[in-house]
Amino acid sequence: MISALTRLFVFTCFVLIVSFVVLYNWGDEWAIFTSVALLSIPLVYSYINLARLGKYIQSDGVENMPLPSGLWEEVIFRLQRLVKTLKQKMRVIEQQHEHFIEAFQASPNAIVMLDESDQIEWCNAIAERFFGLNFKRDVMQRINFLIRRPEFIQYLIKRNFDEPLLLERMGPNGSLSLMLQAFPFGNQRHLLLVQNVTDLHKADAMRRDFVANVSHEMRTPITVLMGFLETVQSLDLEKSQRDQYFEMMMSQAQRMKSLVEDLLTLANLEANSLPAATNSVNIETLMALLRNDAEALSQGKHSFSFTVDSAKNILGDEREILSAFSNLVSNAIRYTPESGAISVKWGVNLQGLGEFSVTDTGPGIASEHLSRLTERFYRVDRSRSRDTGGTGLGLAIVKHIASRHQAQLEIESTPGKGSVFKLRFPKERLTP
Repeated sequence: MISALTRLFVFTCFVLIVSFVVLYNWGDEWAIFTSVALLSIPLVYSYINLARLGKYIQSDGVENMPLPSGLWEEVIFRLQRLVKTLKQKMRVIEQQHEHFIEAFQASPNAIVMLDESDQIEWCNAIAERFFGLNFKRDVMQRINFLIRRPEFIQYLIKRNFDEPLLLERMGPNGSLSLMLQAFPFGNQRHLLLVQNVTDLHKADAMRRDFVANVSHEMRTPITVLMGFLETVQSLDLEKSQRDQYFEMMMSQAQRMKSLVEDLLTLANLEANSLPAATNSVNIETLMALLRNDAEALSQGKHSFSFTVDSAKNILGDEREILSAFSNLVSNAIRYTPESGAISVKWGVNLQGLGEFSVTDTGPGIASEHLSRLTERFYRVDRSRSRDTGGTGLGLAIVKHIASRHQAQLEIESTPGKGSVFKLRFPKERLTP
C-alpha cells in the first residue's frame, strides 16, 4: 500500500512539474492539454490491463496471465495467488467427494440420500438395481412416486424410523427381500440404507422346512413304536405275535437310526467346506463292496451288472466316495420294481473325466422333479419312499460329497423307462 501511494505521489508531482513548465513556456491551453494527456496515460494503461484480465477470467486462466508492469503487477500477482489457492482447495474437496462417492458405490448395500421433502438427492448403483431407479432421470423426484409399495409409503408418512422395514418381492424379477431403514442427518434430510437379506430369508425358510421335515419323519416311527409298546404292555400276546411286533418295532427303530445317521453325515459334510483328501481309492475293491451290499438289499429281486472299464482310481476320501456310490445304488434298488435290471459302471469318458453311473429300469422321474431331487427330504413319491426305507437325504449327501471332490452329479430320466445317475470326476481326481 505504501509503495502504491509513493508511486501515485511521484507521478502527481511529475505531472505538476511538467504542467508548470508548459504553462511558463506555452501558456494555459497547452498546460491544460499536457496535464490531461499525462493523467490519461495511467487510465488507458489500467483499461488495457482490465480488458486483458477480463479475457483471462472468461477463459478461466487468470493464473497463466503474464504479469504487467507498474501498479498492476502486484494486483495481478496477488489475484493469481488467490485463484491458485482456491483452485487447489477445490481440487482437494473434489477428490474427497469422489472418494466418498466411490466408497458408497462399493458398498454392498443400497444408499439413497433424501432431502427434507423426500426427494432423491443421490443414490448408488445398487439402489438403482434394487428399486429400478435411474439417478440421472430420477434425481429430485419424490421417492414415494417411484417406490409405490403401500408399506413403504406408510413408513415414510409415520416418520418412525427406529425399526427397519422389510420389503419382499423386490428387484428386477421380484425375487429380492430387502431390509430398509431411514436415518436422519443434516437439516431434516434422511439417509436410506437398504440391505439385501434374500439369502438370510431363504436360509431361515430352509431351516424351518428342515425342522418341520425332521419332526415329520421322526413322528411316524415314534408313534408306531409307542403303539406297539402299549400293545405289548397291555395285552397278553402269544410269542409268535409278540415276536412279530418286536420285528416291526425293530424296523421302525432302524428307520430312525438311518435317519439320524444320514442327518449327522449331512451336517458333517455341510460343516466341512474344504476339498476332500487325495487318497487313492481302489475302484475294484469299491465295486466289490457295492455288489455285496446291493445283493443283500435286493434279496434276489433284481439283476445286477457291475462293470469297471478303466484301471484309473479316484483320489479322494474313501468313506465319502463309498457313501455316495452306495446311496446311488441303494436308491436304484428301492425304486426299481422286482425283476428289474440295475447296471453299475465305472470308466473314463471321451473328455478324460472319471464317470460312475447307475442305470435302472425303474418307473423314471418326470422332468419337473429332476432339479429338486438333491433337496433334503424331497421325494417324488413320499409313500413309496417310506415303504422302501428311504430317508429322503441320500441325494443331498451325494451332492455334498460330489462338491467336496469337485465332481458333478447328473441325472437323466425318462418316465416309464428308467433313470441314469452319473458322478463325473475331474482329471485331477484320477490316478495317472
